[in-house]
Amino acid sequence: MKTKKIHFYSIILSGIFVFIFIAGCKNNKRETIFSDKMTELKIDSILSLMTLEEKIGQMTLFTSDWDVTGPTMQSGYKENIRRGRVGAIFNAYGVRYVRDMQRLAVDSTRLHIPLMFGYDVIHGYKSIFPIPLGEAASWDMEAIEKSARIAAIEASAEGLNWTFAPMVDIARDPRWGRISEGAGEDPYLGSMIAKARVKGFQNNDLAANNTLLACAKHYVAYGAAIAGRDYNTVDISDRTLRETYLPPFHAAVEAGVGTIMSAFNEINGIPATGNRYTLRVILKDEWKFQGFVVTDYTSINEMVPHGIVANEKEAGELALNAGVDMDMQGAVYNNYLSGSIKEGKVDIKFVDDAVRRILRMKYALGLFDDPYRYCDEQREKELVMSKDNLEFARKIAKKSIVLLKNKGHLLPLRKETGVIAVIGPLADNKKELIGSWSAAGDYNKCITLLKGIERKVAPETKIIYSKGCNIDDDSTTRFDEAIAAARQADVVIVAVGEGAWMSGEAASRSSLRIPGVQEDLVKRIYETGKPVVVVLMNGRPLTIAWMDSYIPAILETWFLGTMAGDAIADVLFGDYNPSGKLPVSFPRSIGQVPLYYNFKNTGRPISESKWTSKYLDMPNTPLYPFGYGLSYTDFKYSEITLSDSVMNMNGTLKISVTVANTGQKEGEETVQLYIRDMVASITRPVKELKGFRKISLKPGESRQVDFEILAKDLMFYDSEMKLIAESGEFKVFVGTDSENTKKAGFVLK
Repeated sequence: MKTKKIHFYSIILSGIFVFIFIAGCKNNKRETIFSDKMTELKIDSILSLMTLEEKIGQMTLFTSDWDVTGPTMQSGYKENIRRGRVGAIFNAYGVRYVRDMQRLAVDSTRLHIPLMFGYDVIHGYKSIFPIPLGEAASWDMEAIEKSARIAAIEASAEGLNWTFAPMVDIARDPRWGRISEGAGEDPYLGSMIAKARVKGFQNNDLAANNTLLACAKHYVAYGAAIAGRDYNTVDISDRTLRETYLPPFHAAVEAGVGTIMSAFNEINGIPATGNRYTLRVILKDEWKFQGFVVTDYTSINEMVPHGIVANEKEAGELALNAGVDMDMQGAVYNNYLSGSIKEGKVDIKFVDDAVRRILRMKYALGLFDDPYRYCDEQREKELVMSKDNLEFARKIAKKSIVLLKNKGHLLPLRKETGVIAVIGPLADNKKELIGSWSAAGDYNKCITLLKGIERKVAPETKIIYSKGCNIDDDSTTRFDEAIAAARQADVVIVAVGEGAWMSGEAASRSSLRIPGVQEDLVKRIYETGKPVVVVLMNGRPLTIAWMDSYIPAILETWFLGTMAGDAIADVLFGDYNPSGKLPVSFPRSIGQVPLYYNFKNTGRPISESKWTSKYLDMPNTPLYPFGYGLSYTDFKYSEITLSDSVMNMNGTLKISVTVANTGQKEGEETVQLYIRDMVASITRPVKELKGFRKISLKPGESRQVDFEILAKDLMFYDSEMKLIAESGEFKVFVGTDSENTKKAGFVLK
């Protein structure tokens, strides 16, 4: 039998007897959520057979040339695969392409170790869903999990088995473009969404052929970049790190995430990719993370310009000693790690630990049993952009829309409206609606707002369309045409906002205004006296104080993906009652940034007195608070009922409120629970989200909504950074958003 045809388990047998006794004795407690004792023994056996070059190869991730030249692989990369110098490939998809590269690894390498194939499947694969910030506005964990599940099914059908998602960075500065990729400003909501997305990608069995290995990113505090400028420095206390930025990552680890991506930024003087405290001490030692850490794109190399190392060789040493297991694209481990080990700059135990973690994930994915399990052309034909997937894309897009204003109940519109003017640079735009990081999505298949409206209204309704202006230039040459269209209409729908490229990576903005002359266009249309509905499409909170003052109806639709137009039309014309709630505060002015609901009081909290913490020219409050979102119906909250006025440290407190639908339409409401510790040894925020329930009520229907809290829900880090709960007085807030709540109190003893 030729060597290349030998099944991998024959390789295992050649080494397993040498190590089985030692491994069995030493590793009898190594069993993890990803593998059993036998798998760990197999991994030890493989390690015993590997050369140092082959080990370093497993720690190396290279991109294919798909985005540059189509589905091809550079000859040098092919040779690296044959030599076992690559452990994983990204930016390669399509069953035939993936199979060809996998065959190189399985048939041509000495040990036949299969490759993993990764890709940025962020909010859908080819069926594109709302950007993650938009999905977060649904506050619907079941829908968010299903979104990730469908993305995994589609991507795995085209040969992929690893996604660089979810992004779980907390972001409180909307100037930062990557706020669009996360869940907003709150660590509790962010943690719930992190769990849902990890579960959706990985499902209950990673070895199934329709799962993706998830990757929580960017570890850590990337969203706290100073001035909201991407890649910039982060300087925060350990308390802020642990209370605000680490919880979603911890939640992802508890949910079983297989990989973690280190961030580009530095944290308190040390780059995240070389930060032993966050990677080895917290992630691997405290949290017992059993997966592997991969860098972001060339972030090991980038520690040189950070100024913490003199050259790439030193950067590789710092990264591995800190806890980085796989080098994305930078080839630093490939080029320098062997020499560093020979010089004693890196302990071989860190190499072995990294390779063990990587092999553990390949076993978990079932790649050793069948390297081609993700290469089924029939699945590729049947599962990608199926009818069911597109129907769900429309469903979650509707759930992600937030009704910001609806003066005089202008919405929903009548399908039989005589003349509707549809105006704006985003009204008939396909390309922008799928947003940034839209994976393998084809914007040509996107449903525009204009198309969605045309398919929704009655046959006799006349629609007049005018672009009005471009997204980001100063030309007003089309204003007259748009104004003429508005004057002919019974109602005007204006679609304005950002281009997809204006948010996402390397897309920070110094202004939160709607770009170009779009707001001027809205003002001119408003001056016609016609009823105006503004449809916002954007990847971040925008400053729209003028529109809030004058425009009667405003919908925040984010970038909703492939089925955007149909979903927006469903809401505009009342086939779906909007239920979205903001996962991030909208400022009145950029001068308020950073702005978030769970701030702390100062010694001089805001009051009528001048000598308090406030602005001279505007309120401290946001234009729209965290958790805010209107409905086409009305909800009334009862006073809060507590099971007791005193809660013991080992007890449970039940919090109840009755919510009634007092309007004329069936609707969904997200009931939100907030807590405040009134006096503590460390100052605490004025409110902290601790729970939420999304319920549906018919007109006239009411329902009791119950929450339970334990002492662990009231914990915080004390002066010695120990997690504790302290006795004392607490306030409970339950309501429709972070500002509009009912209030009660209890004592913890």
